[in-house]
Amino acid sequence: MLIENRRWAFFLPNTFTALNMACGFAAILNGFHGEFYKACMFIVLGAVFDMVDGRVARMTNTQSAFGEQFDSMSDLVSFGVTPAIVYYFRFLSEAGRPGMVAAFFFMLCGALRLARFNANIDKNKSDYFQGLPIPGGATAVVAMILLSLGLPEIADYKPLTVGYLLFYAVLMISNIPFPSFKKSEWARKNKRQVLMVIFLVLASLFIYEEIMIPVIITLYVVASLIYFLTHRKKFEGIFEWQEEPDTDEK
Repeated sequence: MLIENRRWAFFLPNTFTALNMACGFAAILNGFHGEFYKACMFIVLGAVFDMVDGRVARMTNTQSAFGEQFDSMSDLVSFGVTPAIVYYFRFLSEAGRPGMVAAFFFMLCGALRLARFNANIDKNKSDYFQGLPIPGGATAVVAMILLSLGLPEIADYKPLTVGYLLFYAVLMISNIPFPSFKKSEWARKNKRQVLMVIFLVLASLFIYEEIMIPVIITLYVVASLIYFLTHRKKFEGIFEWQEEPDTDEK
């Protein structure tokens, strides 16, 4: 019985990972049929499942190499492939080959971001992400799509929509540090305030998601860029790791 329960414990976090991927697939189908609001909400729901699966794995002590790889593949689908395709259907389908290239470039940068993260997962002990996390890039895509639903004229400015997508694609593969907040001393010392902020953010997202999602991702990115530019010396060498020497005999 104990072994059987242990198997179910390993199954639980992978179920949330699969649900994340399912949300990405559903978002693609809705984007193809022009249901862009539903597509965006499926991407957001996928992000929720993505946050849950890791926490469930840690709570049940069922972290595994398989789970890490499955999570990365799911993230590539839900936050790399899906946003690129939905964004293409919304803004770039009439832009011809440049539109296809821009959408592919976002997906490619998402894949590179995940590969780099996995390659350095045991080295990076910092409380900063190396480049914008791929869920952040997907959130930026969702933000622009939601804005365009309220302001349809945005879709007519092809240089703006293409440049916006390329900008966030480059941020994902950059070496710019973005705070993770996982090891924040302020958060540890002010848990009540943090919980209150989280509650207010969730409440505002539930009521005004078309406005709050763009506001939140924009504030996060702009504040991170400003902090990086004004504290560049602090971050010198933060993502530089020495490779371990190859000891294999030849």
